Amino acid sequence: MTAFGKLFRTTAIKLSLLYLIVFSALTGFVLVYISSKTSALLSKTLETTITADLVTLSDDYMSGGIRRLVESVLTRSRQPGASLYLVKDFAGRTVVANVGDIQLTSFSKDESGFFPIPYHRLEGDTVAEHEALARVMLLPGGVRLLVGRDVGERDAFGDVIKDALQLSILVFVIMGFASWFIVSRTVLRRVESVAETSNQIMSGDLSQRLQIVGSGDEFDNLARSLNAMLDRIEQLMAGLKEVSDNIAHDLRTPLTRLRTRLETALVIASDPEATREAVAASVEDADALIATFDALLKIARVEAGSTGDKDEEVDAAAILADLAELYEPALEDIDGHLEIDVEGPLPIEASRALVSQAIVNLLDNALKYAFGEESDLSGRTPLLRLVGRAENGHIRLSVTDNGPGIPAEDRQRVLQRFVRLDVSRSRPGSGLGLALVSAVAHYYGGRFKLGDAEPGLAATLILPESGRKPRRSTASGEEKEEGKNAHVGPSAPERASRTDH
Repeated sequence: MTAFGKLFRTTAIKLSLLYLIVFSALTGFVLVYISSKTSALLSKTLETTITADLVTLSDDYMSGGIRRLVESVLTRSRQPGASLYLVKDFAGRTVVANVGDIQLTSFSKDESGFFPIPYHRLEGDTVAEHEALARVMLLPGGVRLLVGRDVGERDAFGDVIKDALQLSILVFVIMGFASWFIVSRTVLRRVESVAETSNQIMSGDLSQRLQIVGSGDEFDNLARSLNAMLDRIEQLMAGLKEVSDNIAHDLRTPLTRLRTRLETALVIASDPEATREAVAASVEDADALIATFDALLKIARVEAGSTGDKDEEVDAAAILADLAELYEPALEDIDGHLEIDVEGPLPIEASRALVSQAIVNLLDNALKYAFGEESDLSGRTPLLRLVGRAENGHIRLSVTDNGPGIPAEDRQRVLQRFVRLDVSRSRPGSGLGLALVSAVAHYYGGRFKLGDAEPGLAATLILPESGRKPRRSTASGEEKEEGKNAHVGPSAPERASRTDH
């Protein structure tokens, strides 16, 4: 394709030609309309003036005869901008006139219509031929009276309109090329920049972002939206890589242990009791692996915003009360106490199953790590507190223990998948429990915080109060920090299996 052909395929030249055609047609219509209406108005004015002169002069003739008519014509002829007058007798001889001789032999009777006539002036330029709009009246005695008005001004106005139309078309052509130049240098340059950046991203460079020039126009708004989308995609890709690495690293040990036990079962096949124990242990390992994969799947669905759970208005105070009743026997078994401090109702718009699962994970972690056999309570009686409050449009649900807690430098890290502190590696668990709680908070536009209970750990789930729920987001990577140990951002969970950190 030639360069000229490529030029006409660009959006800029198409828009410029479209604007040129539209505005030229509109301007032409307006000018033609004005010209026709003005010409009709001028012609009507001329006809009215001619008719008035004819009536007046015919009255003069009827009252004073030919002499009075001649005197009136001479008087009117000396006035500035006078009409054209011509009086002929019955024999066709000119009696009085202020124009060159005009043949009126074709008029045998009074003409009621107006007609154009050519004429020559008696003064000034007597050679040039002019045109006038005239009317002839046949008076008694065979006298013919012609009155006309020069139409030069009307025709001159029409010429002005034609010149204006031609000039406007020229101006629009120039403006069309100017707009094409401006559009091609500004708008299309931005479009080309978007296309170039998109090609780089498609080639695998996810770090590229669209340029924002700060003009606040539609392109900047589009660039911001697309950049936010690219940030989300990059975060998801990074999360996918992290999860893949974690799976490859953290699941290698349980899979190896499972394989070893199955091999042992084959070796000791002659001992039914030992074989049964080995197979049972293998089944437990398989169940733990399945639970881990289920938890990963639930977290992935939450962060993708496809939990499948229906949100409804629920009372978080009722959820805490039900869980307190469920876990109170577990605390009594270890000679501990469970306290509930709830100021209800605490309305939230969420899935009861998801919120319940998040609180269950926190309770399980407290029982397993704060009050476990290896936990150091320094002689303290195990105490677990469930607290529910409504503050500033948010519902705060806290699970507080008086165990050893989590060091401040590790509180942010334990919210990631598969992260387990060294003191926890000897205990059952996959390190996904707190990650799921964090995903629940994010999904509902809330926050999840780990703080110091002095002593112990205070895990707080903060959700929007019903009616004040922000627009749901699935961007798990958008995290903010509120205070020293806050995990913030919008995302979502599904009901998850019981997992731990």
